[in-house]
Parts: sequence; C-alpha cells; structure tokens
Amino acid sequence: MKKTILIVIAAGAVLAAAATPLIPTDYDPVTLVKAAPIATGYAAKMLCAGVFVSGLDPDTMWEQDLKLMRDNTVRGGFDPAKKTATTRALGFLFKRTAVYRGPCGCTLELPGRSPDFTTQCDIQLPAPPPDLALQPWPVGDALGDTAPPVGLDRAKLDAALDWAFDDARRPIPVHTRAVIIIYDGKIVAERYAPGITAETRLLGWSMSKSITSALVGILVRDGKLEIRKPAPVPEWQSPDDPRGKITLENLLHMDDGLDFHEVYENKPDDDAGYMFFTVPDMAAYAAAKPPAAPPGTVFNYSSGTTMLLARIIRQTVGGTYADYLAFPRRELFNKIGMRSVVIEPDPSGILVGAGFTYATARDWARFGLLYYYDGVWNGERILPEGWVEFSRTPGPTTGEYGAQWWLNADKKWWPDCPGDLYSAWGHEGQFVTIIPSRKTIVVRLGQTPDEENNWDRNYFTREILAAMP
Repeated sequence: MKKTILIVIAAGAVLAAAATPLIPTDYDPVTLVKAAPIATGYAAKMLCAGVFVSGLDPDTMWEQDLKLMRDNTVRGGFDPAKKTATTRALGFLFKRTAVYRGPCGCTLELPGRSPDFTTQCDIQLPAPPPDLALQPWPVGDALGDTAPPVGLDRAKLDAALDWAFDDARRPIPVHTRAVIIIYDGKIVAERYAPGITAETRLLGWSMSKSITSALVGILVRDGKLEIRKPAPVPEWQSPDDPRGKITLENLLHMDDGLDFHEVYENKPDDDAGYMFFTVPDMAAYAAAKPPAAPPGTVFNYSSGTTMLLARIIRQTVGGTYADYLAFPRRELFNKIGMRSVVIEPDPSGILVGAGFTYATARDWARFGLLYYYDGVWNGERILPEGWVEFSRTPGPTTGEYGAQWWLNADKKWWPDCPGDLYSAWGHEGQFVTIIPSRKTIVVRLGQTPDEENNWDRNYFTREILAAMP
C-alpha cells in the first residue's frame, strides 16, 4: 500500500513539474500531485470546446492552445460520435473527459456532478430573428458604408495590425486570432488569422466576468437585486459568520476579503486552476473560503468571487433550468445581436461566468458597443441608468478595477493611453478595450502564452489610438 502511494505521488510530481515548468522545484509532492488533474482537466476541456464550440482544427489546438500540455506528457483526442474529448497523463493514472452538450458547450465529467448533467442542456433556447445577420451593423453583419472616417491614418492602423499578427519577429508566437477596431460605432479595421473567420467563436476567458456584471446589472434594473445589501450566499447566513456582511457590491469590486488565491502558472495548485478544472461546484468551492480581510478593505482578483455572482444570478432568475439558460439570451445577447455566444456551465449547472464564454470577435465588439452606448441599444435601455459609470469607476480599494472591469485610472496597465480607458480583459491576451474619449473600441483575441511578457497591450492600444482621427 505504501509503495503504491509513493508511486502515485512520484508520478504526479513528475507530471506537474513537467507541465508547469515555472513552478519552484521544492514544492511538496502532495502539491505537485494536485496539479496533475488540473493539467489533464485543462487539456480535455480546451480540446473539447476548441473542436466542438469553436470549430478549430485539433492539430492547431495541440500546437497552440495545448502546446505546453503536449510537450509535457499530456496526450489525448476527441470522439466525434460521442462528442467528447479525453486526455491522459502517465498512461491511465490521470485521465479527464469533457463532453459537448450543444447550447451548453463543453463541461468536464467530474465526480459530484448534477444528476441530470447529460440531459439538462437538451433544450431549445430563445433564438434571435432569422434575418438578424442581414441587418445593418451593429445589430447585424451588413457593414454598409465602409469609407473610413475623415482623419483616420490607414497606414498607421495597418501597421498596428501587422504588429499584432506578425509572429516572425517574436521569439514566442502570440497567435493573434482576431482584431476588430471600432471608431464611433463603425468597424474601421477587421482581421483574422488563417483558419479563423468572422463566424469563429473564440474563448474570452475572464472577459466573461464583464458579461456576468452586465447580467447582474439587468437584475438590478428589474429590482431583483440591490448591490449594497448583503450577498445572498446561503453558506454565510449564520449570525456569527463575518462573511454575512459581504455585499453584492463587494463581490462586484472584488474586495470581499475571501481567502482565494489566483496565481495560475507559477503555482500549480492555486485556487483558480483547481476550481476551474477539478471542482464540480465552483460557487460552493468559493463560498467555503474563509475570510482573510474585512469586506471593502483589500482588492483581491478572484474568479471564485465571480462564480458567487454567477450562482446569485441563478438563484435570482429562478424557474427551470431552461429559464435560467434562456435569461442571458433573452435579456442581453439576442437584443444586441450577439448570436454566437456560448457560456459553458460547470458540472453543477451554474454558468461559468468567471471564464468560459465563447463568442465571435464581432459579438465581443457588440458587447463593447453596449457599454460605449451607456447600456442603451436601439433606444432600449438594456443596463440600468448609471450602471456603465458604476462599472468603470474604481472601487474603494484600487484604481485598477471597477465592477468586473479593468480600469486605467491609475495608468498601471496602459500608461500611454487615456485615463478613461476601461477593458474586459481575459487570460492569454483577450481584450475588449473601450476608450470613450477617443470614440474607440479595440477587440483582440488570441492564444498568447506568457501574456505579461509577450503581449504589450499598452503599445498596441497606443498605436491604434495614434491612427484614429
């Protein structure tokens, strides 16, 4: 028995050390073993969604999205008949399977999943009008007059896009997949990588958080939620639980004080990776976190916090599971022409509003336009009055974050860009960046490893703005 345990620990240590080369070598074996299911879960989930949701070539997935996994002993494939993807490491010692479920996208099969996991997405969701794509931009895809605005420097704009897509000059490819530039509501530049089209759904990672904030805003608009009241989290309702003082506003600003760690690559068992790829009920995992600071005193970026918001949305919408899945489409996506969006649920059925949203580049651009237009679309108020301003106003503990949006108030991330810039920002270089004072929206989607050192968001945005009128 002891020998078996030692073999498992040693094998997990080998895998984890290989799959996450940036982690310290003196991590204890138990911590390293914990990383192995994360690696295989990540690979299965990404492969499934890449093939069945985005329609990407599997070889491209392994070469770009899963290169680190492939180079470090993770192997796998997909079954087109069963619509599953399965990955393994060290034979069958570590194995994960993700299953595609139509409008719900892909979800990992994990112990503790919802009993109706395989059937709950077998439903018809509200569809947009059939002729929507033929309508003029931005509701539809008919771009109409494509003449550039007076004063646009096309050469500078093209040079900025060339920089974004040219990997030949870089030691590590950034794999830019789509860029859309909007000026005063009009698309002035749009470019895609080979194999990517205007119909390709692309993962937004934590840009999903900004969508979750919008859905909270819609419930606030309807009088179903109040942001300054204690968050309705069942696990915190004991009178002596200090977490009972955490408000919905604290969750939106990520100053709830929960002891959640979001470190990613340089720590194999950080809370975010563990939650996303090994936990069947992500919101419950986050709700169980103890307090580390009083609410409203410390900014702590946390995907677990957004998963609490996602579950609060589910509780507030109520009704059947079909009602819940229909809510974002009926109240947001269909109204602004976002026809492609897929938000994947975790195995418990809660939509992963912290990170698993897929949409075309144009649909991400439409989401940015909704905020640029102050939450109003074709004369209809989608977001409550003041919600956009609230979203892009710094919380009480930091100048870099509002209500699930990154800000430039302190010029930390975009030092050469206007201070009114705000951005939905996702892992590996996903951005919907809005600069109201320059009437500009920048959408960039890609598969960029080591984003912090390998993608200069400030330079790219600055060069785009230099080309604008």
